[in-house]
Amino acid sequence: MSRSPQLPILALVASLASASVATIPAVAQDTAPTIERTVNRTQTVVQENGRPIVRLDAKAGDGFAIVQGPAFTEGTIDLMVRGEDVAQQSFVGVAWNIQNDSTYEAVYLRPFNFRTPDTARAKRAVQYVSQPAHPWQKLRAETPGKYEKPVLPIPDPSGWVPLRLVVTPKQVSVYANGGAEPDLVVQRLGEAKAGPIGLWVGNGSRGDFAELKVTPTAH
Repeated sequence: MSRSPQLPILALVASLASASVATIPAVAQDTAPTIERTVNRTQTVVQENGRPIVRLDAKAGDGFAIVQGPAFTEGTIDLMVRGEDVAQQSFVGVAWNIQNDSTYEAVYLRPFNFRTPDTARAKRAVQYVSQPAHPWQKLRAETPGKYEKPVLPIPDPSGWVPLRLVVTPKQVSVYANGGAEPDLVVQRLGEAKAGPIGLWVGNGSRGDFAELKVTPTAH
């Protein structure tokens, strides 16, 4: 009889514990990332088939939207990107190691090169850059074919493309369109530092972004 009053108390504690666990927020694919600020772009959030999309408009010059969150050093960056099949006007990707508005690393796609019959252009579907010291023009001139590669399987140039970056202190491996093997593996250029992540578009390009997931490497 002396223990019976404890049963309701224990049941209440268990109930509260279950409720507490149930209210812990999870990372949801139906939530757009919070944009801290933009650089040379205007961003809007639109809904498409019930999914929120961050959309950046087109302007002259490169631009990006800095995502709110802890500084990223190394780990995995996953997201969906969508550009357009418009020659020299669609460059979509992601930036990291952002130190200021002009100093960062980025990987981006050229959707207009996905299905081109021009074999030289087809080999330039995904690109790594380290701004401002190593833009694509310099990398192509000095080390042709090293920092840009084709994407296999070939994506729809007007559709959504999954993009995964595996970033280590010395190297970045890029997986595009769900390929089992990386489409691009390069040694990082410049100094690797902690910094925010940005949704990136190139000169004259707009872009759509969804389902961003950042997984830092545990130490």
